[in-house]
Amino acid sequence: MAKSAMLALRVSPEVREALTVAAAEDDRSVSNLVERILSMWLREKGYLAQAAE
Repeated sequence: MAKSAMLALRVSPEVREALTVAAAEDDRSVSNLVERILSMWLREKGYLAQAAE
């Protein structure tokens, strides 16, 4: 598996708190949740290839 690239970003405290709660409820890290959200959006918009089923 290829090494992950690092991406740093700033979010409001409200967004950070919402991500923390959502990640905990989904039993994943905040980083993993953000990657999942970004991947879904990029696929939806056609910037990223659809995942193989």
